[in-house]
Amino acid sequence: MFLIQLYYFLFPYSRMFKCSKQQNNLPENDNCPPLSVIIVTNDSATMLKENLPSILEQDYPEFEVIVVNDESSVEDENVLKILGNHYHHLYRTFIPKSARYISRKKLGVAMGIKASKYDWIVVTEPYCKPESKDWLRSMARNFVPGTDIVLGYCNYNIHKGIFAKRIISDMLMVSMRFLGRAIGGKPYMGIGRNMAYRKDVYLSHKGFHNQLPLLRGDDDLLINEISNGKNTKVCLSSNSIMRMPLPKTRKQWEEEKIGYEVTGSHYKGHARVINAIETWSSLLFSISALALLTTSIFYREWIFTISALTLWILKEITVMEIFTKTAKAMGEKVYSYLFVYDIMRPLYSLSLKIRYITRHKSDYMRK
Repeated sequence: MFLIQLYYFLFPYSRMFKCSKQQNNLPENDNCPPLSVIIVTNDSATMLKENLPSILEQDYPEFEVIVVNDESSVEDENVLKILGNHYHHLYRTFIPKSARYISRKKLGVAMGIKASKYDWIVVTEPYCKPESKDWLRSMARNFVPGTDIVLGYCNYNIHKGIFAKRIISDMLMVSMRFLGRAIGGKPYMGIGRNMAYRKDVYLSHKGFHNQLPLLRGDDDLLINEISNGKNTKVCLSSNSIMRMPLPKTRKQWEEEKIGYEVTGSHYKGHARVINAIETWSSLLFSISALALLTTSIFYREWIFTISALTLWILKEITVMEIFTKTAKAMGEKVYSYLFVYDIMRPLYSLSLKIRYITRHKSDYMRK
């Protein structure tokens, strides 16, 4: 268990901060092909008013922003009209009310892609906000021949409180997993808050054809199907980071986590098994180390006591070193909580597994 933990953190999980450091040292990007940003909105007027200008005002030579309105209130449309008067590269369309028996988010993305003028498609959400005016430039650095998909990083806004630190740490861990594997040439998912792909790849794959009955999977399942070690790159420069607001309630966040758990059951490949091995090896190592420590102290076998303590300390030093370096590279101020999170995350995962098993999958995936 000790060696398994060292392997994961020294290799796949350490790739994020190394990649970020390399990309931050690159010269200014002159590779700026025209691109289309697509956002699907549903009763998000406040978020659009707050976040959309940061996207529309990106320092980028030629791009369009297409907002697809999904039966939103009149307020959404009013916000888009006002913004459209100031930003002539903002376009809007809507999902017909007659559309049925398909995920409206998938339909919205599909309609946005159909309306787009450019080959590169960047997808995000109305509640997401780039940290820099060079967000699109950072993503476009990777728009090179042979690359069809670019995966970016997104996390919650920095807030005080244990719950905020927990979910920020959790998102950091999720990113270390899927972005670390993508950097290593084995991508298996993406998150549609900060992601780009070529339109022709989407069209040649027939878009979301294989996931039409599923409510979820408009981002991660699509990437799971079309990505490979040669056509996928990761963007992790400090200018490429996206932020989003904290969930309004703990229940909302837990529902999202269970939904992603259900989506993961549709992944092709062995990513879920590989992730599970790391999670449960962490739990088994902690249990074994604690059992050995307790037993050796009880029987006064001090050699075993020292051995258990040494292995546990080495493991935690390695984990905390990788965690804190990655958090610093991504601008996450959760260093003091990472130790607690590492100890508790197998229990968090077990709790979500139990809730996932006790609920019917169709509640999250199918209409």
